[in-house]
Amino acid sequence: QILQDEGIAHPILLGYREQIQKLVEEHGLDIEGCTIIDPREEEAREEKYAKAFYAKRQRKGTTLKDAYRVMRDRNAFGAMMVEFGEADALVSGLTKDYPKTILPSLQIIGMAEGVKRVAGMYIIMNKKGSFFFSDCTVNVDPTKEELTEIIGLTARGVKFFDIDPRVAVLSYSNFGSSKGEIPEKTREAVRMAKQRFPDLVIDGEIQANVAFDTDLQKEIYPFSALSEQGANTLIFPNLAAANISYKLLMEIGGAEAIGPILLGMKKPVHILQLGSTIRQIVNMAAIAVVDAQLHEQNDHL
Repeated sequence: QILQDEGIAHPILLGYREQIQKLVEEHGLDIEGCTIIDPREEEAREEKYAKAFYAKRQRKGTTLKDAYRVMRDRNAFGAMMVEFGEADALVSGLTKDYPKTILPSLQIIGMAEGVKRVAGMYIIMNKKGSFFFSDCTVNVDPTKEELTEIIGLTARGVKFFDIDPRVAVLSYSNFGSSKGEIPEKTREAVRMAKQRFPDLVIDGEIQANVAFDTDLQKEIYPFSALSEQGANTLIFPNLAAANISYKLLMEIGGAEAIGPILLGMKKPVHILQLGSTIRQIVNMAAIAVVDAQLHEQNDHL
């Protein structure tokens, strides 16, 4: 209703028609401007999508019968709508776990050209400002090469919001102060990222508090690229650290989180947190709209 009333998007509601209409009646909504699509009523689309999915996955163990079954899943059906240009973006995930939601989009739409993996970024907003956390949703224990890829994706994601990223690659160590697998991995990722992205303001391995404390950096680590303004973009060494950090900030620190914003897809796909609020859904849909507009501009360049 908000998306329609505020002119943010033309919503396409994908699901069981009776359930949607029941919710509309219960809440006194007026969604005449929205399109409702019930996959069970879309025999022609189902056939087209199933054949297309089969063509993509037939050499990966999928039969045509499997493809028809997959198209009964709304996430797969919605991803096919985006793939065929019948929708500009997909927003999903409210009632399903993240891995189950993202998999059909990876299989159907796939990653952008030159991208080897996707990542999930959150915007964390509190009284100190807005900060970007990555990767919070996808990569469980990335290698140094994968971490370098995540750094590049995240930097582009931050620039999407017209903000210059200042990237801290986090660890429990500051510039070699402690030994271990994580400090070594993050240190190497920073070295590789500096070579691949020479204009990017980045440093690490660095502890989270030090990444923000410019006075401490100037006193002890004056060589740090973050010593003047501090970090606004945090790259975590693994999924556990990232996921725990943003959720603690939300629940205890009183921060508001927008995301996860999925980075690296060929077309706009964004996955909601399980049980997202109305405001979070609207924010994510608004991001998806801008993402779709940028994709359209790039396609015409």
